[in-house]
Amino acid sequence: MNIIWLGHGSFRIEIAGQVLLVDPWLSGNPMLTEDQHAPATDGGTHILLTHAHGDHVTDVLPLARKLGIPVVGQYDLMNHWATSEGIETVGFNKGGTVTLGEVKVTMVHAVHSSTFATPDGPKVAGTECGYMIAGEGHTIYLSGDTDVMADMGLFHDLHEPDIGILCAGGHFTMDMTRAAYAAKRFFDFKTVIPCHYRTFPILEQTAEVLAAALPGVDVIEPQVLEPIAL
Repeated sequence: MNIIWLGHGSFRIEIAGQVLLVDPWLSGNPMLTEDQHAPATDGGTHILLTHAHGDHVTDVLPLARKLGIPVVGQYDLMNHWATSEGIETVGFNKGGTVTLGEVKVTMVHAVHSSTFATPDGPKVAGTECGYMIAGEGHTIYLSGDTDVMADMGLFHDLHEPDIGILCAGGHFTMDMTRAAYAAKRFFDFKTVIPCHYRTFPILEQTAEVLAAALPGVDVIEPQVLEPIAL
């Protein structure tokens, strides 16, 4: 399995024969140059969407059309896109599980917001979520954009994830201190990968606080397009 950061909250996860593009933000992503767009997305089999903010959803529709692959996400938005945009979608909801090849993906709760801009102001686009991604003997908890929440204890009990991909940049999501608290209080991760940081000056720039708070856990600061093999 390879977990490949595309900058910000975007990932390419190569697992059990599938290539999952999670919130693939290409256009305007200051951490991903244009010549990196193709290697970041080529061969993708599915797009996973956590919510509809521009830094997560901007490239989802054009990429789904270009690659001819389904978008996997919250039912209301997926159903709308299937009828209005003519793309293939897999719509489900929190607590539900879908099977993508030999990978099982369960949608879990997150605490954030999910809107997109229109001339008439922001419109709600379903609800924010995270995912449990199980395959190759591992379970990844991909938090999406969220704060700490007590539900995380239930996630651990039900899924026992060994890998945490945690938003940790602060301001819009939990910061490094809160992400460390979540990891210690609710989970038993072997590996933690921070994300949604370093993109802009307003966000945290290193994961030193997270790593220092989690002795015995392999906290890996990802580098863009460098595979993390697990």
